[in-house]
Amino acid sequence: MEYLRAMIVVTGAAGFIGSVLAVRLLEADYRQLVLVDDFSVEAKRANHEHLPVTRVDRSAFPDWLRANESQVQFIFHLGARTDTTEQDAQLLNALNLDYTKEIWNLCVEFGLPLIYASSAATYGDGSLGYVDSHDVVSDLQPLNPYGRSKNDFDAWALAQERKPYFWAGFKFFNVYGPNEFHKNRMASVVLHTFRQVQATGGMKLFRSHREDYQDGHQTRDFVHVEDVCSVLLHFMHHRVPAHSGLYNLGSGKGRTFLDLATATFHAMGKEPNISFVDTPEDIRDTYQYFTEADLTKLRANGYSAPFRSLEDGIDDYVKKHLIPGSPRAPRATSGESA
Repeated sequence: MEYLRAMIVVTGAAGFIGSVLAVRLLEADYRQLVLVDDFSVEAKRANHEHLPVTRVDRSAFPDWLRANESQVQFIFHLGARTDTTEQDAQLLNALNLDYTKEIWNLCVEFGLPLIYASSAATYGDGSLGYVDSHDVVSDLQPLNPYGRSKNDFDAWALAQERKPYFWAGFKFFNVYGPNEFHKNRMASVVLHTFRQVQATGGMKLFRSHREDYQDGHQTRDFVHVEDVCSVLLHFMHHRVPAHSGLYNLGSGKGRTFLDLATATFHAMGKEPNISFVDTPEDIRDTYQYFTEADLTKLRANGYSAPFRSLEDGIDDYVKKHLIPGSPRAPRATSGESA
């Protein structure tokens, strides 16, 4: 039981994936949980205010870690600026690159294992495939500053002579599920669909602007946040130094946005009513038309649990978290497409 009393740190813990991971850790009886974030953001308060944990402000965390490193067992660094439309490279580099380098170096100094959040946005248009090989990182061409900031850190990490004794960077694909209500435009298309159907009775998906894709057939690898957390916890428990490196974290199966919207209608007990609108010009040229995680490395290094199907994941999300009357149901809004 000594291990259960050791401190586990989760950065980005007021956000989407971090807050769900925090709950999973508490459910597993890890009581010395340290959450790190900017806790002043009102929209995220419901994700964390009820949790019996220690909270450390993001800006104070490096000094806190220096003072408490002997009590820390593991660090999940999930905090990041995740807006794929953000054009302020300086802001992205400060949070996604420089801050992460500082945490990495502290983990090296204090002998701490580290899991951090990378992104499938590093793959750009997918012309080099979606295989999590270290050999292709320097050749990847992300389509936006967010993806570049994530890939720049991956490349930096691989180039370091001194690394944490165990480390893993997970390239998250399209994650959906509870606790994403604060993400606004960056929330999953499941949440956008639910809100738009509640408000208008229909859903407007982005039209294809490529001849090789029909409207609604743009394809992404959608993965439920609970499955993401299961993978992260597995690697905390099985931190084999030889298995350190970059990993894809998706379901392993690409599905269309039409599939996703249809499944959301069905989970709501409604017949699909789907139309199409032009993709906004500010993201049209950097829009990924296909992603699918190659999970060969993940499976080879010991993760064997199945990922839930898109239909099962959406059904669970909608019925347990979104339908009015469920504990975390969001307010209906209009005019949101995805």
